[in-house]
Amino acid sequence: MVGANPWAVFINTNNTVYIANTANGWVGVWPEGSIVPTRNISGNLISPYSLFVTNTNNVYVDNGQSNYRVDMWSFNSTSSVPEMYMCGACFGLFIDINNNIYCSMYNSHQIISKSLNTRLTVWSIIAGTGTAGTTPTTLYYPRGVFVDINLNLYVADYSNSRIQKFPSGQLNGTTVAGTGATGTIALDGPTAVILDADGYLFITDTWYHRLVGSDVNGFRCIAACSGQGSSFTQLSWPAGLSFDSYGNIFVADWGNSRIQKFFLANNSCGKNKYM
Repeated sequence: MVGANPWAVFINTNNTVYIANTANGWVGVWPEGSIVPTRNISGNLISPYSLFVTNTNNVYVDNGQSNYRVDMWSFNSTSSVPEMYMCGACFGLFIDINNNIYCSMYNSHQIISKSLNTRLTVWSIIAGTGTAGTTPTTLYYPRGVFVDINLNLYVADYSNSRIQKFPSGQLNGTTVAGTGATGTIALDGPTAVILDADGYLFITDTWYHRLVGSDVNGFRCIAACSGQGSSFTQLSWPAGLSFDSYGNIFVADWGNSRIQKFFLANNSCGKNKYM
């Protein structure tokens, strides 16, 4: 039902599931508990790599592969309006608490942003120099992005196999997980990063085909820890992830052409685990 090779998944506050299918050029919408989509968002969408849904149910979708823009569908609308113009596809989208939209420019090795409160098309460079690199100011094929309530930016720096944190207004990043971060965990091609309400990081570790999370004890594999596969406990090239309101994790399992759900449970020691 999700089509071939789903790239991104987003769960809104009502636990409605949104899935971007790059191969087929559409976004499907599944209300909580539904096994069939009740809405299909399309219309001149070409290879959408990312999406973001606001609390008002406005759906923002990357349409940059050929059309060089981000499009927005308002609640129950059948047509879209362009909200941002850029120079290529957004491999990550995010809207912060101040209504600024962020786009991860994969091929330009940059993160750009603009305010949605104005119709001006000008955007600003938030991170990256435009040249691939491994320094604190550079990125190398960035993918997923997340902005916390303090406007700190987190980037899944895919080809550098690290997660970079850029404090609000700063162009110098700090590695908080992966290559270059002592005492964290080895990553290989992270594609998405999310912070939970407690400030802990959750990452899709694509080339290791697993999910990585952090807690008070540091980083560890939290799901799909047995290697690449197609069983219900495994993943194959996971591309994106999202939490529902119960703490369960939904993963765009790209290589298996499915959305995989890992349920939150407590182990015998009272600590969270996913299964």
